[in-house]
Amino acid sequence: MAGTTWRALLLLGVVLTVQLCGCTAYVGGGFSVEFIHRDSPKSPLHDPSLTSHDRVLAAVRRSTARSYTVRDPSGGVAEIRSSPYEYLMYVNIGTPRTRMLAIVSTGSNLMSFKCTNGTSGPPPAAGAAPVSYVFDTSSSSSYGLVACRLPSCHAVRGTSCDANSICQYHFSYSDRSTTDGILSTETFIFDDAPGGCVGCRERPQLQLTRVNFGCNTNTNGGNPFLLAGNVGLGAGSISLVNQIGAATSLGRRFSYCLAPFSVNASSIINFGARAAVTEPGAVTTPLIPSAVDAYYTILLTSVKIGNSTIALLDPIMGELTKSIKLPLKQSPEKLLDLCYDVGGTIQDWVLEKLFPEVTLGFGGGAVITLKAKNAFIQPQPGTVCLAMSAATDNVAIIGNIAQQNFWVGFDLDKGAITFAAADCAKSYPSPPASNHHE
Repeated sequence: MAGTTWRALLLLGVVLTVQLCGCTAYVGGGFSVEFIHRDSPKSPLHDPSLTSHDRVLAAVRRSTARSYTVRDPSGGVAEIRSSPYEYLMYVNIGTPRTRMLAIVSTGSNLMSFKCTNGTSGPPPAAGAAPVSYVFDTSSSSSYGLVACRLPSCHAVRGTSCDANSICQYHFSYSDRSTTDGILSTETFIFDDAPGGCVGCRERPQLQLTRVNFGCNTNTNGGNPFLLAGNVGLGAGSISLVNQIGAATSLGRRFSYCLAPFSVNASSIINFGARAAVTEPGAVTTPLIPSAVDAYYTILLTSVKIGNSTIALLDPIMGELTKSIKLPLKQSPEKLLDLCYDVGGTIQDWVLEKLFPEVTLGFGGGAVITLKAKNAFIQPQPGTVCLAMSAATDNVAIIGNIAQQNFWVGFDLDKGAITFAAADCAKSYPSPPASNHHE
């Protein structure tokens, strides 16, 4: 594959969890936020009746197009896609605060929440609030509207002007869901994660005023972006990371470390100076222009299975069949392309022994190695499947499963993405007893 250029998207359809307190310190070097996987006992979506295999299979169902393929330049590029909507976030907005549930995606720009005007009542007192799924704009003294003439209105696709020259939008999704709303401004508060500020009497806090976000006033369909709030961390000018960079000295950078779904541990995302990925073995690849302003796009120059460099999906399967000495098995619900009979549930160390590593080469010479658990999943007892399938369009997406146990750093100021292998189950610190505020 020497001399061949491939395009890949780093698109993580994730969701975060952040708990916000009434601290008053300013975040100077940055702040950290807790990721909670939707199946974690900390998540309101946790179903204790599901086994670990049930949860994996449910994630596969939620992923309408998880795929990985490499084609020749005339036919397309590499695509890697994993389940979106796997993480949850609580964020407080408004004055006084309303605690909202949100999805966070690096593949979208606009933050948006379901809104109403005077029908849901005032928000409960800070610290005692149950999760709200609707933001009552009439209860907040800091809520504002965005005029059509402002640049922020033109930064959002699908906008138009209402009779009062206020910026409104209409979005349509591939699943035929739609949403209508009003571009608005509001105060957002981000609290440092427990343990993030060692020695602090109170956890530092970042408060941003007049943040642009969407108030969804009418939604149709079952798209998760419509059923909960959405916090966009894409590369576009109106995304949260760009608005943080414009309003503070923290810069336009963030990084995260995703713990494996199989362990009961939170993950973490860092902003500002804390976003630097400096772990041993870190590699950096430059961002390249993308046709969609939200996407973080890099070049994928090579794919290797074990010691063999592969150019097509069929040879990948052929190489796996040669190297994996196990009987083939039909995929559960026919959701995945290649599955093996392993006789029973196996531990990670056995998975690594039986299944090969996948090595990805990127622009600028960066190379990362995906362990077997980044490329294979166990959707039911006795079955291990390749978490990759043929692409159906011309983009590649490196998703949640492939990124587990890596620090992944996004730096829009430097125009680069950095990777470093890590034990992400240890990335989210347990709070000291004297520093725990809920």
